[in-house]
Parts: sequence; C-alpha cells; structure tokens
Amino acid sequence: MTAGDPAVAIAVVNTNMSRLLVPCLRSMHPDVESGLAEVWVVDSASKECSPAIVRRDFPWANLIASESNLGYGRAVNMVAERTSTPWVAPANEDIELRPGALGHLLLTGEEHPEAAVVAPRLELPDGSTQHTAYPFPTLPFAILFNLGLHRFDRRLADRLCLEGYWDPGKPREVPWAIATFMIVRRVAFEGVGGFSRDQFMYSDDLDLGWRLHRAGWTTRHEPEATVFHVGHAASTQAFGPDLRTRWMAASYSWMARQRGLAIARAVAIVNIAGAGARWAVFSVLARLAPRRFGHLPREYRAWIRAHRTGLRPRADLLREH
Repeated sequence: MTAGDPAVAIAVVNTNMSRLLVPCLRSMHPDVESGLAEVWVVDSASKECSPAIVRRDFPWANLIASESNLGYGRAVNMVAERTSTPWVAPANEDIELRPGALGHLLLTGEEHPEAAVVAPRLELPDGSTQHTAYPFPTLPFAILFNLGLHRFDRRLADRLCLEGYWDPGKPREVPWAIATFMIVRRVAFEGVGGFSRDQFMYSDDLDLGWRLHRAGWTTRHEPEATVFHVGHAASTQAFGPDLRTRWMAASYSWMARQRGLAIARAVAIVNIAGAGARWAVFSVLARLAPRRFGHLPREYRAWIRAHRTGLRPRADLLREH
C-alpha cells in the first residue's frame, strides 16, 4: 500500500435489495471521495435491477455480478481476493454509514494492534442500539445461562455481553461481533483463511470470530462509530418467520463441525431443557395473568423447536446451512 491508497475495501453483499442498496452506497460515497475506502458490490443472482443500478448510478463502485447465490462469506472472500487494502469490511446491503464511522473504526484499529475486528454500534430504525456482541456458544455457557446464574452477577453477564446486561455505549473487547458491518484486519483475515466456505448464511461471523480468537486475535466494539441498520432485511426476505430456526440450525451445524458432534448435542439438550422449564413455568403464569405472561409460552415453544435442530441426524447436522 502506498500513500493515498484506500485503507478499506468494503464488500457490500446484495441479493434483490436495490431499494436498500441505493442509500447504502450513497452513504459510502464520501469515504470513497476522500480516498479512505474502495467499495465493491457483490450481487448474488438478483432477479431485479441491482447490477444495472450500480453500473448506472454508482460508477465508482466495483461490481461483481454473480449468476449464483454465493452466500455472505464467499462473496466477501471474493472481494478480499481482488484487493490489497489493510482492512476488509463485510457489509450488508441494508446498512448506511454515519459520517465519520469508518474513520472511528480505523482509529480504534490503529490504537489496538491486537484487534483483528473492530465493530461499530448498530442503530436500528427506532433509534435503539442493536445487540451485536455475543459469547461463544460453549457447554459451560449453556449451563450457566439456563440456570439463570447471570441474573445474580451483573459483572459476569456484562463480561459475557448478554443482551440487556451490558453497556453498548462502552468501547471494549468482546468475544465476537455480528458481521452486518465491521472492519477486519487483512493480515488476520487471510491468516485464518477468510470466511469459511462451510457456512452459507448465519454463523459465518461466529465461525470467523472463533478462528480469529483461537489464532490469538481480539474483537473490539467501538460505539463512537455508528452505522444505521434496517435489520434482518435479507434474511427476512429469504426465510420469513422461520428466521430463528434457521439461525439456530446454522449455529448447531457450526458447533458440530468446529467443536464436535457430542458438544453440539449436549448444548442442544441443555438449551431444550432450559426452554422447556421456562415454558412450563410460564404456561402456569399465563393462566393466572394472561395479559402479562400470555405470549411467553409461545415464545419458549419456538425456542424449543429452534434448539431441536441441534439433535438432527449427524449427516444433516454437519451439512452446510
């Protein structure tokens, strides 16, 4: 890299979302004009006019128009292979960079050379902050969570980045962060082989975070960098109300491949037992106070169904999702 070369190659992965892709690219144009970033759009077999719109309205964006749906990680890998910037930034098509966000992320990366990933605060349409950092799914964590021990130790819950228990306004190291938008240090990204080809959608970011962690790198959350996120646009389009089950199926598939079949099944059993116990308790409470608790039995039935994906036959559990 020479003086004046971009620091970041942003890889925007798009499938049939031109209405969101347009504001996404507009939000990135200032960083392209300033020389901070180069932008690539990987269009995965859109049936609408996304590639034509990119060619016509965003000639400064590099376009890869694939005839097949590559999946998120594979699409980002294609951009990484074609670029040489110090950082690679996976990006959903349903995000918009707030002014200065990319600069804040890069500054944090410079201040923390041990960090492979720097992730921003994601702002949802209602102005709230999306929960974006999670603990790695292990058997000890599953036991701790289902016993509710985190409710008695807020410091532990904060350290584990549990939703509702941690402060998203505090810059800090986290176990791993979702890849809706983030910057990834190229030397670390290439050192672990980029995104796995075994994760088509969901858990690709978990898998990357796990491999980076095992290689000695860290992930940082930087709330000074704000990125707007419509939220689950592509996945809702693809899976509709089956989102939770598909997400958990991918998580258990990842766990079986990376941690072993026995651990994946053990975690699933603990989670099913925990959700089942909550279903039983709230079924009673729902009859006593339906307005307050009436929705919870359905919620925990849905979680039981989602966690049962961890008990699928071996061949099904190990295949790509």
